Amino acid sequence: MATGTAARTAGTAGAASTTRTTTTAATATAAEVGAGAAAFGFRWAGALGGRLRRTVLASLVAAAVVVPVSAASSAHTPAPAAVAFAEGAPPQSRYAANRDNLAEAVRMAEHTDRAGRADRLRTMAAAGTAQFLTFDGRGRGRAVEVFGDLESAERIAVLVPSSDTTLDTYERFRSGAVALQQRLQAGHLRAAVVAWLGYDTPRTVSTTVLTVGRADDAAAELEPFLDRLASMAAPGARLSLLCHSYGSVVCARTATGPAVGDVVLFGSPGTGAGSVRELPTAARVWAGRGDADWIADVPHVRLGGLGFAADPVDPAFGARAFAAGAGGHSDYLKPGTRSLDALAAIVLGTAPVEEAGHA
Repeated sequence: MATGTAARTAGTAGAASTTRTTTTAATATAAEVGAGAAAFGFRWAGALGGRLRRTVLASLVAAAVVVPVSAASSAHTPAPAAVAFAEGAPPQSRYAANRDNLAEAVRMAEHTDRAGRADRLRTMAAAGTAQFLTFDGRGRGRAVEVFGDLESAERIAVLVPSSDTTLDTYERFRSGAVALQQRLQAGHLRAAVVAWLGYDTPRTVSTTVLTVGRADDAAAELEPFLDRLASMAAPGARLSLLCHSYGSVVCARTATGPAVGDVVLFGSPGTGAGSVRELPTAARVWAGRGDADWIADVPHVRLGGLGFAADPVDPAFGARAFAAGAGGHSDYLKPGTRSLDALAAIVLGTAPVEEAGHA
């Protein structure tokens, strides 16, 4: 008991040190971004506005306080290796094997005095009812979870998350998936949602989040996954990609097959492309942004490999607009919102070809 207490005390001290270090690093990063902008000729104070420049730099520093310390330390969290499945393994066998893997990850976290991680993993297990096609508890983690009956589903929404989505912040991602599944079930009983945390999301406080590199890596994982997913569902099932914030960069760089009917970009900073015509998909592409979403203030430029170019809600981009309501950047999948209704309608195929109103 004394040993465990000492370890927790040391961990608390280490966490405080990590917070101080992260805040210092964020301040340095902000300075570097400002210097880099001048070096590349961004001229933010003029062309992009001094107010926006100050907002971006201040956000980098503020985010250091918001990012959980557990996310910084989770890279060294012990867990069993992910289960390897044969090609064509049915969903039920995957669910069962990943439940066992998740239970072992809980035990390993408890044994190494990682109570916070253990609690979060225990919540993910949902008392043994969770349906994971993929689970990897190592480091920041990966997880692909199904809500609904995948094998009978005729309409499937695949949620692709934004930056700083990890096993330590997974419950936030999952709550959106649950809300969407409940909304879909109200209109179509044979619908399912897949929460795809199948890539290493960039940290909000990093230069990675300003580039397409991590998105390209993710697209290489997402493309074959979509093909496998279509084979697990009901014959002729229609898939929709729902892509939030940095996740929209991932989706825009993912080549999709005929099973994917819609690609939906919401809260998007841009895609790295100039228009829908440049995207590697034949699906319908939608874009929407809530009235209170701060992402509207992000400059839509691409210089020196930084930034994501055109604004997807700009009519010139060529995406179909959907009404996203009055919410903010994290509100799109909240129950009772106009945005959730609109996203569900797109998945179910009941949305108008072009919905009037603010995108």
